[in-house]
Amino acid sequence: MTAERLAIPAFSVMTERFASAADLMSRVLGYPGYAYARIGHPVSSATDAELERFARAALEQGVPLLLRS
Repeated sequence: MTAERLAIPAFSVMTERFASAADLMSRVLGYPGYAYARIGHPVSSATDAELERFARAALEQGVPLLLRS
């Protein structure tokens, strides 16, 4: 959100487990309905293959968010 306020193209990534917290914080910060990429959880114990899948999912969701700006 900070990058976007500065007109720097960016998108946020959140794990499914914390998506509700991200939704709440976006409302509190004045961005209700803020769109972000959602990936699997957990990340800290994910295998390399899982991390690659998460990264691909983030890009698939994030690129359209960047292009709509």
